[in-house]
Amino acid sequence: MTSIADLEIPGDGTGLAELFDAVPSLTCEMEQVIASSGHGLWLSGPSKEEIEAAMADAAAIEDYSLISSDDDRWLYDIEFDPGTVDPLELVLEEDGTVLSASASGGSWLLSVRVLEREDVSSLYDRLVDNDVTPTIVRLFDVADESHSQCGLTQRQYETLVAAIDHGYFEIPREVSMQELSEELGISHQALSERLRRAYRALVTSELNVAEEEATAPPVPSD
Repeated sequence: MTSIADLEIPGDGTGLAELFDAVPSLTCEMEQVIASSGHGLWLSGPSKEEIEAAMADAAAIEDYSLISSDDDRWLYDIEFDPGTVDPLELVLEEDGTVLSASASGGSWLLSVRVLEREDVSSLYDRLVDNDVTPTIVRLFDVADESHSQCGLTQRQYETLVAAIDHGYFEIPREVSMQELSEELGISHQALSERLRRAYRALVTSELNVAEEEATAPPVPSD
């Protein structure tokens, strides 16, 4: 059964350790689901000049390039040295999926999806073998909690997960709606309607509005 684990991982010994030491105020957030080595990370806290100087001096960072910026944070594509402990890459190697990842105060917080609950133990052991000891903050089975908390049906949840896994939400998209519908074995129209219902459920859940509020017409302002 698919499970999701939230892990806290100390930055010491990982690819960002040198950056945390050089600029302790550094925070970072993963741009998207990790699908390859070379990670899109939003970096913020210090100035752009301080961040880039620290990356240039970090032996664990093999290469980096600026992709975009947003207010006081910058999106970099970062490639770590192959000999460096990269917790995001270790998750991939253990057949897991990184749903979200952020780092601040010298520690990583990862939300990871695995196919079987036992896979969390394998990932834990793999990290420990690389001298990184994680803390399991939360562990739950998808069918027990995840989709129902967001107001999604099981099919809606599975469809959104498939869309993420196949790159439907990437920019640019890695799969079209037609291709995704064929992968799921449903019609293009059925997929479109299921996604719209899933979006609605997520929005009403996250914004904490009742269904009647979501359908009510806007009230004209004076």
